[in-house]
Amino acid sequence: MTAEPSTGRSLDAPVVDTAYGPVRGMDDGTVKSWRGVRYARPPVGELRWRAPQPPEPWTDVADATRVGPACPQPTDPRIPLDLGAPQGEDSLVLNVWASSGTEPGAGKPVMVWAHGGAYVLGSAAQSLYRGRALARGGDALIVTVNYRLGAFGFLDLSSFSTQRTRFESNLGLRDVLFALEWVRDNIAAFGGDPARVTLFGESAGAGIVTTLLASPAAAGLFSSAIAQSSPATSVYDARRSAGMARQYLDTLGVGVDDVDRLASAPLSELLAASKRLFDEVPVRTPGTLAYAPIVDGDVVPDYPVAVARAGGTHPVPLIIGTNKHEAALFRFMKSPLMPITPMAIKAMFEGIAAEQPDLRLPSEAQLGSAYRGRGKTPGMGVARDIGFRMPTIWFAEGHGAVAPVYTYRFDWATPMLRLLRLGAAHATELPYVWGNLVAGSKDPTFKLGGLKTGTAVSERIRARWLAFAATGEPTGLTGEPRWRPYRREDRATLMIDRRDTVVVDPDEPLRAAWGDDVLSFR
Repeated sequence: MTAEPSTGRSLDAPVVDTAYGPVRGMDDGTVKSWRGVRYARPPVGELRWRAPQPPEPWTDVADATRVGPACPQPTDPRIPLDLGAPQGEDSLVLNVWASSGTEPGAGKPVMVWAHGGAYVLGSAAQSLYRGRALARGGDALIVTVNYRLGAFGFLDLSSFSTQRTRFESNLGLRDVLFALEWVRDNIAAFGGDPARVTLFGESAGAGIVTTLLASPAAAGLFSSAIAQSSPATSVYDARRSAGMARQYLDTLGVGVDDVDRLASAPLSELLAASKRLFDEVPVRTPGTLAYAPIVDGDVVPDYPVAVARAGGTHPVPLIIGTNKHEAALFRFMKSPLMPITPMAIKAMFEGIAAEQPDLRLPSEAQLGSAYRGRGKTPGMGVARDIGFRMPTIWFAEGHGAVAPVYTYRFDWATPMLRLLRLGAAHATELPYVWGNLVAGSKDPTFKLGGLKTGTAVSERIRARWLAFAATGEPTGLTGEPRWRPYRREDRATLMIDRRDTVVVDPDEPLRAAWGDDVLSFR
């Protein structure tokens, strides 16, 4: 975000005064937007592994018509991701969308997005997350947030702090918290209501949502939450995180007595080490991420699922769910991030048993019963359920004691995705949530049809998500089934497909196999 002399205000250049200085966005007659708005100081030099700090105030009107840099991240040929922006460490920026008729003080609901990407990839500037379709009806303001990734955001170097260099934990989480504080203090000037903020995210972004639901630091910063495919149990303890930090230093060739140089180490070296761990860790330890939130006794006092089951999460309404074929994407990409083969699943279970010998894991007979009819091995189903579905159910069961919970399963898939054996794979719900269904002429999703139905699916999802942001209830669709809260009496679940249906306890076989006492094993 760059400063420019003020030249006055106009319909196509809306200027908003934030707590740090004025910003000029754009207005196309339907939607206003402000992009690349700085919410924290650049995390460079001594701030590279420190909690976010307030930006330096400015007086000239700053240009907010272009997205800011994406957090530096390793490239992965298996994931051809268009970040929508160049990479750079000055990445603590956010984007805001509002309908053109929205005026300061309008008090509209606000939706704040945390993107996914295994805690190491992604950007708030990705074209998929453009907020125009969600914002144009005027039902809510949309905010997308950059946060630090990989080693910069989820590597815990705190045990290596020196008198000269201080390292802090869970920096990616701290970034999102800081952005939420920015929303609290500034969103009214854009037309939003700071008392009606919905934090929503997918995959790692949903993991941030479920983790912050269990974080005392997030109290009062959002009034409702949506978690799409949350890896809620992929949160690690201090012992494992310290070991990962040591591996990172070894990969860099940096000794314990030489950590002070990390503040000025070349970015290319840091990224190369980050990518090496990202690639190697899930191969060595199936089902384990190289970077993820950690239980640090500060931002994260305990495992989020354990907090939820103890009734300790923030009492705000929650939508939480997964996709029917989550694991298919990882099989398609040949990614080691999710164990699918029998050998990888066996290795994962052996690792769990070695680390937590008192933990009850499902027997082969129980798995066979739950996944009967799916071939000789239950790999795809087990991978989906241990990574996403069961953590979602465990979290919903616990959080439902303190606030309404609405669970869903996304089943819709276009003919092309079915042909590719992807089906309703991980992340395939995203275009429907955002209303950005076609990602360019080369997007094959609708090449074999399905656009008309997909458009209707998207309209229903967006209507439910926006109603939830406004009222805390995903209602208001004429002629559609009422999505009632998830309760132990019936465990009602919305099945999102060509037609939406509400099904009673669709996960009963899974709950019977996995039980309800597995709190964390990732």
